[in-house]
Amino acid sequence: MRQADFDGKGSCIRWTEMPGEEPARVYVHGLGSISAVYHAHIAARPELAGRRSLFVDLPGHGISDRPEHFGYTLEGHADALATALDAAGLTGCELVAHSMGGAVAIVLAHRRPELVSRLLLTEANLDSMPPPTAGSSNIASYEEEEFVDGAHARVLENVGPLWAATMRLADPRALHRSATHLRLGSDPPMREILQGLPIERVYLQGERSGQLAGSQALEASGVRVVTVAGAGHNIMFDNADAFVAAVAGGN
Repeated sequence: MRQADFDGKGSCIRWTEMPGEEPARVYVHGLGSISAVYHAHIAARPELAGRRSLFVDLPGHGISDRPEHFGYTLEGHADALATALDAAGLTGCELVAHSMGGAVAIVLAHRRPELVSRLLLTEANLDSMPPPTAGSSNIASYEEEEFVDGAHARVLENVGPLWAATMRLADPRALHRSATHLRLGSDPPMREILQGLPIERVYLQGERSGQLAGSQALEASGVRVVTVAGAGHNIMFDNADAFVAAVAGGN
């Protein structure tokens, strides 16, 4: 396990690695998740062997620190991720990023373009104010103190065992702030950034999640939008073969 101070006050973002050749693949989790849990089984597949792979936990999540003073904005998460990549001595990485992690990866590619050579986004948040059914909308519907003091436990009971298994390890305050800022989005918006990036971009949409809004405009800007059969939001679990093929497509 490796770590790097991301706030100048001793708070550390942490990650684990698989050795291999570069460009490295950097796996980034979604809201209330953990990178290795969602992606280690993917990186271990023979089709992806031989590449350096990092599983980074964003601030407030997994094995990373969870300082109360941190804002947990998309920009803050992106800068913390950049700190990890700088400490690892990396440039030109392939980012494999899920849900909120995809939004963070897009912001990182905008703020530190030298760090990112390819984006593989799995149902990444592209717009502010997602529908009320979104997990971030449910969490952000509470006031912060209300969520920390009791609503967090109620949310864990309702999100299902898969998400609850990792969400319970995230700091409640960090979880609420991350969800709130995810709903607010970035400036410029994630979708606008993604359409303007001059790198390879792939967006995976689960068939069971319905059609991706604005997909034609994304494709017109050079984003390859792939609908994955038999999959919902967690494509890496629902159809691992298709997910691995998409990741390997950058070889």
